Amino acid sequence: MSLTGSLNSALSGLNAAARAAELISSNVANAMTEGYARRELQTSARVVGQSGQGVKVDGVLRQADLAVIADRRVAQAGSSASSTVVDFMTRLETALGSVGSEGSLVSRVAGFSTSLQEAASRPDADTRLIGVLQSATALTQQISSAATAIQSARADADGQISDQVSLLNITLNQVAQFNGDIGVGLVNGRDVSALMDQRQRAIDSIASIVPLREVPRSYGGVALFTTGGAIILDGKPAEFGFTAAGVVVAGMTQASGALSGLTLDDRSVATSGDSSLISGGTLAAAFQVRDSLAPAAQANLDALARDLITRFADPATDPSLPLSAPGLFTDTGSGFDPSAEVGLAQRLSVNSSVDPTKGGDLSKLRDGLGAMAPGPVGSAAQFNRFSAALESLRTPASGGFSAASRSFATLATDMTSFAASGRVAAENDASYNAAKLETVKTLELQGGVDTDHEMQTLLLIEKAYTANAKVISVVNDLLQRLLEI
Repeated sequence: MSLTGSLNSALSGLNAAARAAELISSNVANAMTEGYARRELQTSARVVGQSGQGVKVDGVLRQADLAVIADRRVAQAGSSASSTVVDFMTRLETALGSVGSEGSLVSRVAGFSTSLQEAASRPDADTRLIGVLQSATALTQQISSAATAIQSARADADGQISDQVSLLNITLNQVAQFNGDIGVGLVNGRDVSALMDQRQRAIDSIASIVPLREVPRSYGGVALFTTGGAIILDGKPAEFGFTAAGVVVAGMTQASGALSGLTLDDRSVATSGDSSLISGGTLAAAFQVRDSLAPAAQANLDALARDLITRFADPATDPSLPLSAPGLFTDTGSGFDPSAEVGLAQRLSVNSSVDPTKGGDLSKLRDGLGAMAPGPVGSAAQFNRFSAALESLRTPASGGFSAASRSFATLATDMTSFAASGRVAAENDASYNAAKLETVKTLELQGGVDTDHEMQTLLLIEKAYTANAKVISVVNDLLQRLLEI
């Protein structure tokens, strides 16, 4: 090898060492950066003519374990979906109140029952009658406000769906753009690792919404598929469609057309069940809250309201009532209509005939709502019949309750217990999914940047750099001697 060849080889070694040191510094600096993958310099022997002459930098290898990343994304979707369900169940439990807490549904029922007993002990005292009216009103307001909270949660879920669909469409277009930029960069021989990092972060940002799998394509591109089998990006990004309702009230459903479903490239997509292409992420969880969990809770509250109205509309409870007349509790002033049960909880109210602020007569609580003339002020018979109506065992006519007979207090307790047990079950599921996600994240980090290893590699690079510099120094001395001859 000539002196010139030796000099070129040493210079190529210096260049390779400098590039390697640059990559190590980037690795160390980004050791905690989300979406960053460790870089490693790829080199090979450089051949000039028939002989080797130094080292050639072939490119930069971005080291990412796609299998672990895929598992982490699926776990990320499951954890986020569980959190969405937990949020709703916690919201429902808060609206109903826990058993024993002040202002809860159960305490309102107990308060109403107590006020009836107190009124029975002093039926002549207007303050006791006012207590019955106030406690009855508080009970209806509690049930109504809980139902309103459920519909508010449905409206929020509907808005979340709209936001997530918009994010999906925007990000899928970004990933498609990254695919194009990466392909152009590879063709031109540029390092596209930074673009790949950005693409990974973009994909990660939607992995919670829809669980997906990434499949490599030519020229550094990727295709994205949901775990349910939908193609959402393969060359051209798919487009999700959804129209937010804005306001959601009881009775509005996707089946009736009052609420929007999901489309993928203008084709309807199932949002629940085994045939769903999007199951497992926050998008499916939001549909579950809007179309399944919240309507089921509303149905139970409507059944509770129905039970309350029919108990007090029974002729045995108030013999003074005309045929088919509403009792103490009404559907906005009317009796119960089986065909209009949906949304009944929001419309539940105390009969205005006993409310002085609405033109009613407070004494009718003592004499009977249908009484045409005042009765004996010392009679507690009607209050006793009201109390008996609360305590009588009845089988719920609707809702998701079992067929067992219950008092109204037990029915209210069951309603509250359903919400509490549902919240506990959702939290257990969320804890499992969070632990699973943490485990996969740990595996991903283990395959990431190891700063100790990077420092050891840097020492080797330093030695290689020093050695190549020494070669250049020796070659320089030899050239100087030749010039001195």
